[in-house]
Amino acid sequence: MHSLLLYKPPLLLVSSTPPCQNTTNLSSTFPMDCSTFSLRTFSYVKVTNPGAGPTKSLFPSKFSTPSLTQSSTLLLSNTSSFSNFSVPKRSFSYRSQTSSSDDTRPTKVQELNVYEFNERDRDSPVYLRLSQKPVNSLGDLVLFTNKLYTGDLKKRIGITAGIGVLIQNKPEKGDRYEAISSFYFGDYGHIAVRGPYKTYEDTYLAVTGGSGIFQGVYGEVKLHQLVFPLKLFYSFSLKGIKELPEELLGTLVDPQPSVEPHPDAKAGHSHAAIANFTD
Repeated sequence: MHSLLLYKPPLLLVSSTPPCQNTTNLSSTFPMDCSTFSLRTFSYVKVTNPGAGPTKSLFPSKFSTPSLTQSSTLLLSNTSSFSNFSVPKRSFSYRSQTSSSDDTRPTKVQELNVYEFNERDRDSPVYLRLSQKPVNSLGDLVLFTNKLYTGDLKKRIGITAGIGVLIQNKPEKGDRYEAISSFYFGDYGHIAVRGPYKTYEDTYLAVTGGSGIFQGVYGEVKLHQLVFPLKLFYSFSLKGIKELPEELLGTLVDPQPSVEPHPDAKAGHSHAAIANFTD
């Protein structure tokens, strides 16, 4: 067995020194005036292994000039005992908070079809040319609100309300917007969507939530451009909600550029509109 020699840092005792009296040997290294304090040091502590041979001291019993490097010295004559040291390993598992086992919302896909008409009676759309360029350019905004009808065109539902940020203008085709909009269904609540809107082709937008009977809804909606910017058709694929009411469904009228809402629905008569439809 080997000896273990540990150095105990010097213990400093502070005592006031009478005026103009020289301090300990430190004065030769660190000049001090009459108002300084004297420092006294004590020797190390030696720990030996019983039965081992005599240990040679590497340090004097007293220091005339303390050394910061010496005061922090730790001598270990044998470090082999540390070679097999290891940190205990811990395993852990991660469970997503959005895992399917925690989601109790219905997963059945329900189809909902609605028509959007710009009947030119809502001062919509409004184009804000923030780019200050003569042609449609990145950063321009479009604000819009139009009327909604059921897929059979027999009932007035409510309105759309949204904003589109112009992302790209293709002179040979049209514009691409990043759109955020809501579909209002009177007392039934609303559906929120966002995603790409292109004036020249169909797009898919994400259903991000809703209120009322649409609380917790998710899915997607296909936007079909019929007559830009006057007629649009939306086909929703909805999950996470209970069965939709029959009056929002009906028999779908095939989307064509010539489609028009029923005159009674267009007039907003009570028998041709849902209760408290959003206007």
